[in-house]
Order: sequence, then structure tokens, then C-alpha cells
Amino acid sequence: MQVFRKLFVFAFFFLFVSISYAQQKFTRADSLRGSITPERGWWDLNYYHLDIEIFPETKTIQGTNTIRYRVNAEHQVMQIDLQEPMRMISAKQDGEKLEIRQEGAAHFIHLVKKQVPGAFEELIISFEGQPKEAVRPPWDGGITWQKDDHGNHFIASSNQGIGSSIWWPSKDHPADEVDSMLISVTVPKGLMNISNGRLRKVDNGEQTDTFHWFVSNPINDYGVNINIGDYVNFGEKYEGEKGTLDMDYYVLRNNLDKAKIHFSDARKMIEAFEYWFGPYPFYEDSYKLVEVPYLGMEHQSSVTYGNGYQNGYRGTDLSGTGWGMKFDFIIIHESGHEWFANNITYKDVADMWIHESFTNYSESLYLDYYFGKEAGKEYVRGTRARIENKLPIIGRYSVNYRGSGDMYYKGGNILNMLRQILNDDEKWREILRGLNHEFYHQTVTTTQVEDYIALEMGMDLSSFFDQYLRNSTIPVLEFYFSDDQTLHYRWNNCINSFEMPVDLILGNKEIRVQANNQWSELKVNERSEVSVQPDYYVGSFRLR
Repeated sequence: MQVFRKLFVFAFFFLFVSISYAQQKFTRADSLRGSITPERGWWDLNYYHLDIEIFPETKTIQGTNTIRYRVNAEHQVMQIDLQEPMRMISAKQDGEKLEIRQEGAAHFIHLVKKQVPGAFEELIISFEGQPKEAVRPPWDGGITWQKDDHGNHFIASSNQGIGSSIWWPSKDHPADEVDSMLISVTVPKGLMNISNGRLRKVDNGEQTDTFHWFVSNPINDYGVNINIGDYVNFGEKYEGEKGTLDMDYYVLRNNLDKAKIHFSDARKMIEAFEYWFGPYPFYEDSYKLVEVPYLGMEHQSSVTYGNGYQNGYRGTDLSGTGWGMKFDFIIIHESGHEWFANNITYKDVADMWIHESFTNYSESLYLDYYFGKEAGKEYVRGTRARIENKLPIIGRYSVNYRGSGDMYYKGGNILNMLRQILNDDEKWREILRGLNHEFYHQTVTTTQVEDYIALEMGMDLSSFFDQYLRNSTIPVLEFYFSDDQTLHYRWNNCINSFEMPVDLILGNKEIRVQANNQWSELKVNERSEVSVQPDYYVGSFRLR
């Protein structure tokens, strides 16, 4: 009776949380930011040229963004986003200044030229201002303005969540990635700017230098970055699955010697993740690891680093198992996003689990590759202590609302559990690689990812994903022995449709059973201790 009382309280708590989640209020501004509005839907991004100058002393930016796009349907109003206190000065097409109507961060530009489906057109946006300063980057995004130990400016952008439009005008929605991009950044003499892609050239002036970086692959808007400082560079070549990969490292001058030793994790990461996920997705744009004045983030081909040249996450093991101290968390995790976030990108921020669950799981696969399968599994199981189970992993669509932070640790455990259910490690590796091949350089939905995994596993996983991604409760396996030495079992504390095979350990034997929310039976030779194989993220109760 006590067990049922606990389960009732548990279920009531999560019912209350779910109701609160459903009642979350959203504004028109949320919809303008998070949905494919009519003013966004009629055109596809083709090319950006972001051309800016940075003024560190006043913490301001000014410049232009040239936007080339393909017309898909007749429409005469375009939405471009730029958040205050940045200001959009003008919008021009074919030299003609256009009318701009502003509604918060959304700027509705009224085009004079008739927009003909199939045509490619350009728009030039001029802008300036003092962008929001990041208070707690990368979680609280914006621009970080600091100085290094020698008094040199040390500046970086980080804007996941808050959006690229916090510092430059863009089509600030993840569903449409620009096909290629030129990033031109003018900085005071003596400083370098490192951005995404490859450095094409440097224009040297009397007081300033302009660095031109070209990105030849599609890039998500939040991945575009600037990193400015007194950098020194070293690099190496990696012979990978698609040929020779250029790997470059940009660090502050004082940190060069230790970076040459510590950044060996980057090469090890490429080797491990090419094994698990397939070729590095951006050979054409190279791989860069860039020191910044905050913890770090997954900017495409310009991964940023600020973990203090130490293993773990700021010197701690997030799993509590000891395995987390075998690698530098920021190098491994943020680089893992090159496959999941930058190669495969969500169409809506509600599906952010596609980025974070797989990348969290990549940490354990790195350990698996170098230290063995059990090391990786111990690590991912160890992170369960950080799971809260208060809200679903998937957020609300079309309002720029991400799901629960459980997308990290719970997400990693979900994927580890799918591997256990499949029970075929080579097939599991094929699925991970297949995802990066099937959705190469694409924006995707949760449904696409779910369907691909289910198809390749040959299983109906609809109730599995509904339970673990769209609900916050954790299934509990209830069981008991009847007098005739029969084991009775069922899933409880779950959605009505939930069914999942589970591996049980009975005494010294392991056996797989199919379970749903109805009582099932298993004949046994004798009663024995019963437990669930530990890679299943579930609860269990023996009723009597």
C-alpha cells in the first residue's frame, strides 16, 4: 500500500507540472521570433556578406549585411530581425531605399521591386549600435568585452537562445540556413578576428585590419561568431575519412605552450567521432578551436574554448564516476556539436534535444572509443543524478521555446538505452553515422529523427519517444511473484500506450521480456532476486 501511495503522489506532482507547462503564456513577439511567418516563408536564404567594424572602446558595432535570397512565392514584405539596442539604419534594394516597419525585434521591409518566383535578389541592410553585453555567457548571450592579462582587448560573441539578431541583422529562425557566407570584420591594429570558415585575406590599414572569412557550407545563424584578441596560431593536418582536414588553433599568446599539449584532445575527438558519426561535416571550411573569454560554444568550424586548460567541466567530473576527468569537456562536447547542431540542425528550437541529447551522448562514446564500452556506459549512467524530470524534453513549437534542460543528461541516457534495446553495437554505429548521412547539412524535425531511428532499428518506437521526450515521468516496472513461481510484471507511471522490452536480471541470468501497462507473466524455476539491467533508465518496484 505504501508503494502505491508513493506512486500516486509522484504522478500527481508531474500532472501539476504538466498543467503548469501547458498554461505557459506566449506573446506576439514570441511568435514573430519563433514561427515561420508569412514574411519569412516566401524566400530562401542563399548568401550573406556580413561586413562590420568593431569599436572596442565604445563597445559598438556598425556595418552592413548583404542578403542574397531566392524568391519562392510572390510577396512584397520581408522580415529581418535585429534586437534593440542595435538599430537598423536602412534597407536598400538595387540602390533604392525601402520603407521599414519595426515591431520589436522584427523589421518588416516593404520591397518595391516585384518579387518573381525563381529569381535571386539582394538586399543591403545598414545597422549600428551597442549590442547587448553578455552577462553570463554562453547561457546569457550577447557580446563579451574583456581584456587579457596584457591589457589587450579580448572580445567574443555567443548568442544561442537569444539569437544572432542580438548583434547583426538576420533571418533569425533556424529552419532556413544560409548556403554560404562571407564575414568581414574590421578591428583595431594589433588584434585578430577569428570567425567561421577559412581566412581568405587580410586588408591592412593604418589603424585597423580587416579579416575576411568565407564559409562554404550551410551554417545556422547562431553558429556565426566573432572572436577578437591578441591571438597566435598553430595547427596540424588530420588524415580523415574525407581526406586531409586542416585543424587550426587560436589561443592567447601566453597560453601557446600549454595549448600545444592540451589541445591534443581535439585530434583524438576527430578520430573517435568520425568512427561513431561519420566524416567531419565541414572539411571544406576546416576545424578551428578558438580561445575565448567565456566557457565555450559550438560555433560551426570555429568552436570556442574557455575551460582553463583542464580536464572535466571546469575541473569537475559531471558524471561523478571519475571518467569525466579523462578528457576536456568543452573540447569534446562543443566539437561534438559539429555533427549534431551544425550538420544536423533543428528546424525549431523546441527540438533542441536533437542538438544536446546526441552531443551529451557523444561524451560517453568518446570514452567508449578510448577506454572501452563499460567506461562509456558508466559515465552516462553517472549523469543521472543531474536529471530533474520536471518538464518534457521537447518544448513548445513556433514560439522560440526550448524544452527542459534534461535534454542533456536524460537525453544521453535515452540514447544509451536505445543502444541496449537494439543490442547490436555495429548496427547502432550505422544508425548514428546514417543520421549524419541522411540529414547531411539539413534542418530537421523530431519526427524525422524518430522515424529514421525506428526504421533502422526495425521497431515501433512511437510510445517510447512519446514517453521520454514528451512526458516527464519515468516508467516504473512493477513486479511480484505469485505462489506458483510465476513472475508478474508491467509498466506503471507512464503513458497508456507505453511499451518497451526490458532486460531483467533474475539471479545470475539475464532475460528479455516485452512489457506494457498490462500485467504479463513469466514462468520461472524458482523465485530469485530481480533487477533491471542498469542501462535502462527506469524505476522498479517489487510489490510483494
